[in-house]
Amino acid sequence: MAVNLVNVENVSKVYGTRALLDGVSLGVSEGDRIGVVGRNGDGKTTLIRMLARLEEADTGRVTHSGGLRLGVLTQHDSLDPKATIRHEVIGVMADHEWAGSAKIRDVLTGLFGGLDLPGFEQGLDTVIGPLSGGERRRIALAKLLIEEQDLIVLDEPTNHLDVEGIAWLAGHLQARRSALVCVTHDRWFLDQVCTRMWDVQRGTVYEYEGGYSDYVFARAERERIAATEEVKRQNLVRKELAWLRRGAPARTSKPRFRIEAANALIADVPEPRDTSELMKFANARLGKTVFDLEDVTVTAGPRTLLQHLTWQLGPGDRVGLVGVNGAGKTSLLRALAEAAASQGEKQPPAGRIVVGRTVRLAYLSQDVAELPAQLRVLEAVQQIRDRVDLGKGREMSAGQLCEQFGFGKEKQWTPVGDLSGGERRRLQLLRLLMDEPNVLFLDEPTNDLDIETLTQLEDLLDGWPGSMVVISHDRFFLERTTDRTFALLGDRTLRMLPRGIDEYLERRQRMIEAAAPAPVAAPPQEKTGVSAADARAAKKELQKVERQLDRISEKEAKLHAQIAENATDFEKVAKLDAELRELSGEREDLEMRWLELAENA
Repeated sequence: MAVNLVNVENVSKVYGTRALLDGVSLGVSEGDRIGVVGRNGDGKTTLIRMLARLEEADTGRVTHSGGLRLGVLTQHDSLDPKATIRHEVIGVMADHEWAGSAKIRDVLTGLFGGLDLPGFEQGLDTVIGPLSGGERRRIALAKLLIEEQDLIVLDEPTNHLDVEGIAWLAGHLQARRSALVCVTHDRWFLDQVCTRMWDVQRGTVYEYEGGYSDYVFARAERERIAATEEVKRQNLVRKELAWLRRGAPARTSKPRFRIEAANALIADVPEPRDTSELMKFANARLGKTVFDLEDVTVTAGPRTLLQHLTWQLGPGDRVGLVGVNGAGKTSLLRALAEAAASQGEKQPPAGRIVVGRTVRLAYLSQDVAELPAQLRVLEAVQQIRDRVDLGKGREMSAGQLCEQFGFGKEKQWTPVGDLSGGERRRLQLLRLLMDEPNVLFLDEPTNDLDIETLTQLEDLLDGWPGSMVVISHDRFFLERTTDRTFALLGDRTLRMLPRGIDEYLERRQRMIEAAAPAPVAAPPQEKTGVSAADARAAKKELQKVERQLDRISEKEAKLHAQIAENATDFEKVAKLDAELRELSGEREDLEMRWLELAENA
């Protein structure tokens, strides 16, 4: 039986007149992998800070098991600015000691791209003080992951990591024995790493079994059964559920998301986008030409980032742009934006960019545009216009669009100066859309946005008729909003990737392996193969284990269906959940045995 590591008993926390958490009771056991989701400001960070005893509860108590080894990554690191990276991450270990540790080598390579820390001028001897917030955060994460813990608590660990870094971190956490509690808005990451979800809503924490995909189904089912009045929220969840069920089959780390009830829930939900209709409308708004690039060179200062680039962005194209840091993703968008702003007069150092005459470009950069602090949210939007045409006969007022972006009626009268970073980001995007562009450039649009706001943004973009280029490290958002993926791999070219992010990661891995020095050949070893009899026995047991795994899968599917049917009977759900956990433990033991047998069969 799994050992209980942390108990949260009847905990409440009030800020001003608002109860962030109200009588919450939870537990974390060995082997738990818990993802924490909810709207910004609903108490996710407060919950995990109390869980880690970094913040006191107003009422209730938090208890840790004796000798608990706890590692915490907060949004603000406690690194010594006068220290070097070596001092904070490696400590007093000699070079030959840490270089001989497979774990340390894996962490440094995964988070920094190599043992010599490329990108840091002095490598491990770089002083921390002058570094950026993103660089400091990676150092704090490396320091945490090199140590051994019973429980790791992470607050937005994927911030400042690129697609490769996020994929590495997911794999690293999957392989660790530590229990995990993680707050993140990266839905792909949640699906890869987590086996349970905590949804923080209006002072209450709802628990769900499975990763993000399973959570979307269970939440939609719970809201349907409870017949909540939040019709808009239900529709958004059902639409996302439909996309998950119809999308790539291997979206989750384990094949849990197979409940037939999900199909009934989404039977009347259309595809997220009517591509042919949107293309037709985009052609009407944009004509035949949007951006045509002929033999173009893109530079940043003295550096040449792209060379001999011939590429076309057509009407209605939805393009995701990925690539290594510094390869030129943002520089390419800037070159296109400058050509559009000057109506084709400003051209790159070499080659030519042709801009369509009807192009109305909106560019969401990584820098949040400052607005007068005293201006109200609604006033800031109405500065652009009072109503916006979303195409296909859809029209929204400034107030309605504000509500769709999470600014309720009261929040619309909040001064801009009182908004959080994420709220300002939402307002910036909202103002861009109010200007009725027909081409959108979005550079890291998911920064500081919570999952619910991301879902609303995706829903809005589903019906937006125009051309779009998105740069993002959020794999889920890219796959959800774009139709094609292009990559900048650092070799001054732009490549189309028919298989999307998976193909990008495979190409990057091949490039890294090709650049690595050849290993020193080891002396030949005598083979220690298994006998034919042992191989036959292993194969026989392997088949038996596979049959057991199939039976467990069937039982899990039945339990999931029973949980969905009894969603409002919390006592019964708790009992079914306990059975599900027991099955999960059996599954993991069998999977480990399967791997052992597969080597000898």
